[in-house]
Amino acid sequence: MSEATTLSTPDVTDAAARRLDRRDARTLLLSALGGALEFYDFVVFVFLAMPLSELFFPQGTTPWLAQIKVYGIFAAGYLARPLGGIVMAHFGDRSGRKRMFALSVFLMALPTLAIGLLPTYAQVGMLAPLLLLLLRIVQGIAVGGEVPGAWVFVAEHVPAGRVGFACGSLTAGLTVGILIGSLLAAWLNARLGAAQLLDWGWRLPFLLGGVFGFVAVWLRRWLSETPVFAEMRERRQLSRELPLRVVLASHRRGVAVSMLVTWMLTAAVVVLILLLPSLAPKSFGIPSRLAFLGNALAACGLTVGCMLYGWLADRLGSLQTLLAGSLLLIAGTWTLFADLAAGGAHFLPLYALAGLLVGVVGVVPVVMVQAFPPPVRFSGLSFSYNVAYAVFGASTAAMIGWLAVHAGRMAPAQYVTITALVSVGVSAWLLAARTGRS
Repeated sequence: MSEATTLSTPDVTDAAARRLDRRDARTLLLSALGGALEFYDFVVFVFLAMPLSELFFPQGTTPWLAQIKVYGIFAAGYLARPLGGIVMAHFGDRSGRKRMFALSVFLMALPTLAIGLLPTYAQVGMLAPLLLLLLRIVQGIAVGGEVPGAWVFVAEHVPAGRVGFACGSLTAGLTVGILIGSLLAAWLNARLGAAQLLDWGWRLPFLLGGVFGFVAVWLRRWLSETPVFAEMRERRQLSRELPLRVVLASHRRGVAVSMLVTWMLTAAVVVLILLLPSLAPKSFGIPSRLAFLGNALAACGLTVGCMLYGWLADRLGSLQTLLAGSLLLIAGTWTLFADLAAGGAHFLPLYALAGLLVGVVGVVPVVMVQAFPPPVRFSGLSFSYNVAYAVFGASTAAMIGWLAVHAGRMAPAQYVTITALVSVGVSAWLLAARTGRS
């Protein structure tokens, strides 16, 4: 199969697509639920950065320095993602999607539970932050295999004409994991005093996350291998070479396309969902409580948006939906930031709308799934997504800081706009290439 074909042609024509049946629905539900629980395990760390900074570093450490060190440990999880993604994708292409899908959630549950049982600095000294770092790296390895593996798993289970909804619903599940972590952290801070939170309260989210993870492992026992992989194995069509070597040698265009659209995904999620609750009070004077309420609404909007855009991708085409959705994201981002600059009178509804429009990221995995042939699909998608996320995720704050020199507090909107325009360009280029061949 040529690279141009894999970039533009779905596995099966829409005319041959069937409706989702009960088995498909069960696969999507269990996959999304497992993804939500695993992503909760990965992100709950950041919601507890303050108590962790006090508990895992010496008492005399300046608060801001201890917090930076904790965020450094948090970032280590992102840097470990490419390693986990590459290794797990290799075995996913050679041994089966289901095995890696089950392994990734187990690798997340174990360190999450262990973090909840860790001794603090006061008990074991420097061993405490070192153990925390090690467990965070294992979490990063797990999520590096989980996200791309989950997209491939659901895409290869459902009919070709329902891949958009499948990937959108899985992405929505990951968003629910972020929302659960945020709400649980907010509840703990509201119910427990500072002393209780530092004494035992901080452990609860990690212990619950470990239990959730093992529940997800048990649930995934009921999932079956993807029909696409089973057929490749039956016909002896599995890659005989190192899958990643094949990707880098024969599918560089697919890697480039996947990395560029991942840049837009990263910018939209990191800036508008993860960073804005901190940026809004600092740069625009929005009360913190209002900012985090808006963030909860935006996360709910993102959950709905992922499924909505996935549904549209099945009906209008993934590239057409990505192009239009990226333009709408630009409009929604500038409307939100213009309102913030004017005082934020309509902050809550506009933030919820922006979250809905960020849902266009649910189309990104569809484009990536179509960019690689089945024998190396897991490796191609995983390498592209994880490397791009590590690079762009790590550089987002620095890029916004650089733009702020020229654009001031509108820099976040400019950054999202740049990445969305790149997504528009990629979509338009692929559509033009498809039209030229037809």
